[in-house]
Amino acid sequence: MTTPSFPELTQNVSRQLVPFRKSQAATMQGFSAMASAAMADGTLSEKTKELIALGISVSQRCPACIGFHTKALVKLGATKAEFEEALGVAVYMGGGPSLMYAAEALQAWEQFSAC
Repeated sequence: MTTPSFPELTQNVSRQLVPFRKSQAATMQGFSAMASAAMADGTLSEKTKELIALGISVSQRCPACIGFHTKALVKLGATKAEFEEALGVAVYMGGGPSLMYAAEALQAWEQFSAC
């Protein structure tokens, strides 16, 4: 497995979506509003919601999603133990393929923690 640069990956995805955000402004505004509402502190904290999103990212095998949610978790002060526990649930639910993406998530953690 090639070690991707998750900071570069997330920057590239964000950059590539700039024209799409303009051409599909209403859709992207709706998506952003949904994301903001879904991730806002409520009964569950924003950090808990990001841990859930990380697990889904791993089980759905989305490297860019892993990058964005790992970056958010580092920023929110998640511990490596919390991060690894969420990965454990993702592996339980997704089996071997999720284990491979959990390894990528651990790489993302190391990269974003070093920033």
